[in-house]
Amino acid sequence: MRSSSTSRYAGLSVGVIAAISLGILLVWFGTLDMRHLLRSDEGRYAEIAREMFATGDWVTIRYQALKYFEKPPFHLWVTALSYTLFGIGDWQARLCVALSGAIGLLVSMLAAHRWFGLRAALLTGLVLVAAPMWNVAAHFNSLDMTLSGAMACVLAFMLLAQHPEATPSARRNWMLACWVAMGVAVLTKGLVGIALPGLVLVVYTLVTRDFGLWRRLHLVAGIVLMLVVTVPWFWLVSERNPEFLNFFFIHEHWQRYTSTVHSRKGPLWYFLPLLVAGFLPWLGVFPGMWQAVRERAGVERGSAPRPFQPAMLAAIWAIAIFAFFSLSGSKLPGYIVPIFPALGILAGVALDTATERSWLRQVNFMLVLAVLGLLATPYVATLDKPSTPNVVYREFALWIGLAFACMLAGTLLARHLVRSRGVFPSIVAYAVAMFLCATLAFRGHEAMGRPASGADLVPAISEVLTPDMPIYSVRLLDHTLPFYLRRTTILVEHPDELEFGVGQEPQKWIPTVDAFVERWKQGPHAIAIMSADTFKDLAARGVPMNTVAEDKRRIVVANFPLPAPARPQPSKD
Repeated sequence: MRSSSTSRYAGLSVGVIAAISLGILLVWFGTLDMRHLLRSDEGRYAEIAREMFATGDWVTIRYQALKYFEKPPFHLWVTALSYTLFGIGDWQARLCVALSGAIGLLVSMLAAHRWFGLRAALLTGLVLVAAPMWNVAAHFNSLDMTLSGAMACVLAFMLLAQHPEATPSARRNWMLACWVAMGVAVLTKGLVGIALPGLVLVVYTLVTRDFGLWRRLHLVAGIVLMLVVTVPWFWLVSERNPEFLNFFFIHEHWQRYTSTVHSRKGPLWYFLPLLVAGFLPWLGVFPGMWQAVRERAGVERGSAPRPFQPAMLAAIWAIAIFAFFSLSGSKLPGYIVPIFPALGILAGVALDTATERSWLRQVNFMLVLAVLGLLATPYVATLDKPSTPNVVYREFALWIGLAFACMLAGTLLARHLVRSRGVFPSIVAYAVAMFLCATLAFRGHEAMGRPASGADLVPAISEVLTPDMPIYSVRLLDHTLPFYLRRTTILVEHPDELEFGVGQEPQKWIPTVDAFVERWKQGPHAIAIMSADTFKDLAARGVPMNTVAEDKRRIVVANFPLPAPARPQPSKD
């Protein structure tokens, strides 16, 4: 059942592997606070969880104090719990995705170890750590990684349950854990938590004709357990909000998949470039991955006529989910993140038997890419746009240069190690370098992300903002500034994605700019967030506005005189 190489470390001691693992763990969690939140996903989900934490209502999800039923609450619950334990901040908002990525990686290694051996498990972990999409998604506050972590558990627990050496009790327990993981997936992003594993199993049994697999799924007990996990929240939210069921299941599921109602269109090949970029360090391993599927890796010769095929299940998992989202009328980059644990397992199996020659082809490809990247970096430093000044591009270019330098150093070290110490140490060095490369490049985006977040405006706004002062968002739904202000806003004229919420609670917004202007002039002290174009329009109408703070994206104004800035006291010397 297992690879004959499970005990071969090819020159790396257990202590060295443990030290490398600890270093990766420290970077994985230690860099969560290295960037400000990006719009729209990061700011949106951080703010929804903050409002949940502030109000104590963990049933009815709200965004900017309006009902927001697009997604279930699991990710938000974990984030709100993070705020409860550690306070409100950027890294606390990302803790859920970082944990999900780490858990998905560990359970994938566990399944690979059971079927293919210890070294294949270590290689599986290295593949996922170094896969840019898995690394980035685990440091970007979005539901996609939380879903992917739960889905990785579904795949891994299924593989563990179906191992021929599993005892009846172990098989039952792993399958029940699989059903619980599906329940968590449903509570994270809806019915895809059931639909995707169901699709994979149907395709797998049709391809392998292993229909007996369905008798080993513990369907009755599993479904009951999944309902215990999911039904309480769905029942409570529906009881408190009768409009929830139609919006969530019809609008957010059927219409999202079958139409372009959310304006997230994309061609059939939309995810191909994302797959290439997201798995770039391991593209050369694809032939070996396909060979592992063809040769039924993990299956002993002479076993039952239709034995369980772990490599085939992993391949179908990746292909079926990729095809499912490719055919959808709604496409976003993070949708295919759940395929990466399956790819990681297959790549780990392929790398376990990789020759020096085949491995060097991958290393040399990345070496060329590193050189080209370093040569292109100075060009990035020359860019200049009205929305992004050159000084930002220069800072970004510095981090990009460091990332490509790390890639170059890692590939050169990998080339040296493959001849002096063997393939496995070379892969370890290469994977660590690719992990650090993606981490550095993602950190570089802070040059653009910090100004876009609005965090730099907070000190000036806080000087004039009082706890009871309303904040208006005029024709602009700002996804990040409210989080940093720790305040919700009142939408004006443009509801954006909160159209459902303002329809349910129209008293909580202002439908026209004219109505806003009247309240602005007659009402209490307030501040407003708007774009430069809206500011010019209101200024031309003679609306009184005093600028509190501004950046490239928004202007913050007040309807009352601002205090004069303190003058420096003359020196007594």
